[in-house]
Amino acid sequence: MSAGPNLHQVIDPTGAQVADHGLRDDQLAELFRGIVAARAFDTKASAMQRQGRLATYAPFTGQEAAQIGSSAALDREDWMVATYRDAAAMWYHGYPWLNLILGRTGDERGGLAPDGVNVLPPSITVGGHMIHAVGISWAGQIRNESSVAITYFGDGATSEGDFHEAMNFAGVFNTPTVFFCQNNGWAISMPFERQTASETVAQKADAYGMPSERVDGNDVVAVYEVSQRAVERSRGGGGPILIEAMTYRVGPHTTTDDDRRYRSATDVETWRRRDPIERMRAYLQSRDLWSDEWETEVAATEAANVEAAVTEAEAIPPLSSAEVFDAIFAERTSQLLEQQSQAVERPHT
Repeated sequence: MSAGPNLHQVIDPTGAQVADHGLRDDQLAELFRGIVAARAFDTKASAMQRQGRLATYAPFTGQEAAQIGSSAALDREDWMVATYRDAAAMWYHGYPWLNLILGRTGDERGGLAPDGVNVLPPSITVGGHMIHAVGISWAGQIRNESSVAITYFGDGATSEGDFHEAMNFAGVFNTPTVFFCQNNGWAISMPFERQTASETVAQKADAYGMPSERVDGNDVVAVYEVSQRAVERSRGGGGPILIEAMTYRVGPHTTTDDDRRYRSATDVETWRRRDPIERMRAYLQSRDLWSDEWETEVAATEAANVEAAVTEAEAIPPLSSAEVFDAIFAERTSQLLEQQSQAVERPHT
């Protein structure tokens, strides 16, 4: 996968700073905490799926910087509309690990975000959620609110009609929408080069009258900078913008996928050496902002938070077969009432 032109980078894969930034030491430490927490969740969720405790799961190891860096640029009033692979971004914007785990067990209660958390449940339909983000941001614009909406998607989603419809609508109505593409090189087994004849995803913004930026998606500081500029531009009335974050999923598309059938081990290993955690660790070390003891404490704390969420999720009694009818309509139809009366409790195993 070619990096292409005009890729913004602050910290290179060795951890060396190659461009200036305005982040404070505490902000850098917080970004590192975020990507470490994200890795802890992804590792745990992947293991739980293998143990039969979660449904099919989409790993995001390697994409933590893209998700945490962009989410960190948002205000709490901003909206997030993300996909099945964006647990880290959702969590950082307030969507609890508990809800994300419940959702992956098939419990619909995982889709109910806490009050004040402007995050929609993760979208499984590829591309369809982008239109929702445009609608949300347009509604805020009509109400004279200052919020923006960010929507996440992969390079594969740009082949869907929903992507083009959302981009076109946002461009025409000048909505405060940030389109954030995590170009991880693969749409399941389809390489980026087969998705589009365009050299980049970013250049597609030209057709819809909006600007774009490209960023090294494994550089959490660069992602934060680009995302912050985009968010503030949209918030200030500048309209929509497309960000293309170049990254890589080092694991399979989902836990039902065998990526070894279509990717070379050499390619995967090359990207492992660009690991966003190792990169940020090296950078913090160079600034005397890191110690082994500190990272051990951060990792233990975040892993414990994930474990606590798992314990809580698995302790919640499942919905009964009668209860599943309660949240379909405000007033149940005669057909639903009949079905509910016929519902038979089955033991859960």
